[in-house]
Amino acid sequence: MAVGVLELLLDLAQQVRVSLRVDLALQDLRRARDRELGDRVAKRLLGARDAEDLYRRAVTHWDPVPTSRTTVVDDSWALASVPDGSLAERMMITDLGGYLPDDVLVKLDRAGMAVSLESRVPFLDHELVEFAWTLPLHLKIRDGQGKWLLRQVLARYLPKLMFERPKMGFAMPIDVWLRGPLRDWAEALLDPARLDSHGLLDTAAVRRCWHEHVVLGRQHQARLWDVLMFQAWHEEVFV
Repeated sequence: MAVGVLELLLDLAQQVRVSLRVDLALQDLRRARDRELGDRVAKRLLGARDAEDLYRRAVTHWDPVPTSRTTVVDDSWALASVPDGSLAERMMITDLGGYLPDDVLVKLDRAGMAVSLESRVPFLDHELVEFAWTLPLHLKIRDGQGKWLLRQVLARYLPKLMFERPKMGFAMPIDVWLRGPLRDWAEALLDPARLDSHGLLDTAAVRRCWHEHVVLGRQHQARLWDVLMFQAWHEEVFV
């Protein structure tokens, strides 16, 4: 029964794989086939209420958020922007307003400025973005393949070998670093007293995550990095 649901979610993810984060979640789902169904990814995604909830779970590190206060993430603006749009279009507008400016573009700008490089993103030219939003979905995603129209244009000028290949990310080995050279630094920031000092996080949940990563070998680096960045920022600004 559970495996059947997993296969159904895989099929759904194939149809709506329009963001890098969904692609990564899809890879985790494939790995989950060969692991116990108690795996954290399977647990989170198999509990999705509907397709939109599946997307939210796929792009969220913590579920629930490890806060000691009530937190509400309001993405209703994205849904209201395309009230008659498909799930894929709602995912696109959500990424456009959140993940793009708050994550990947921030990283690009910081990396460029670190070496005095003025970086530009041609695909975000406002006229190109406006044109892309006028296109029907079947020109963007077709037969489970994203960027369909762009691929057709590229095929006129370039060998397919140059663009029909897997994405190449720039992930850092944070999981190894947290168990090695960054362990003492992380342990200090995640000390219960320091977590309790501001009363914003659920100390028990964070410490449990840290223990599972360091001692039990679970892969919680993304979750832990979120907390570590918050802790480091909070102490620099408020302490």
